[in-house]
Amino acid sequence: MSIFGNSIFGHNATDLSTTAPEAAPAGSPAAKVAKTDAEWREELTPEEYHVLRQAGTERPFTGEYWDTHTAGVYQCRACGAELFTSNEKFDSHCGWPSFWAPLAEGNVRYIHDRTLGMDRVEVRCAACDSHLGHVFEGEGYGTPTDQRYCINSVSIRLVPAEDPQVSGPGDDS
Repeated sequence: MSIFGNSIFGHNATDLSTTAPEAAPAGSPAAKVAKTDAEWREELTPEEYHVLRQAGTERPFTGEYWDTHTAGVYQCRACGAELFTSNEKFDSHCGWPSFWAPLAEGNVRYIHDRTLGMDRVEVRCAACDSHLGHVFEGEGYGTPTDQRYCINSVSIRLVPAEDPQVSGPGDDS
């Protein structure tokens, strides 16, 4: 079943008007973040600003995470909202990090994107409205959703999972 009903292209933009509590559980929608354009320009590198705030795209096979297999959570690089996990990441060989689902549906929002003569669905951070990439479906990947969230590495930051605690000799734990 598609997250967009029968087709990803039949869905209008979702707008989440609720904010999460301060101590929201992992995967819960993050509180809304509102900053001026000047604040974003000051906080982000020029490349981050171009992709996150101007809906740009990094070149394929150049981003930090396109071939990463480290376990962890991927956060929005602009606001820190948790968006994806390594559990849903897969090798699509497209040159960008690919996920078959977000961490939680309320953490991303969708916009019908007809730029560049294409008909696609843009994925944005629900907390700060930053551009992340696009989602495609029906491409034949062997994933549970048959969807590919094609996300710019520069839009996300990987927070590696902590190493499991291993008890050594003499530990009473």
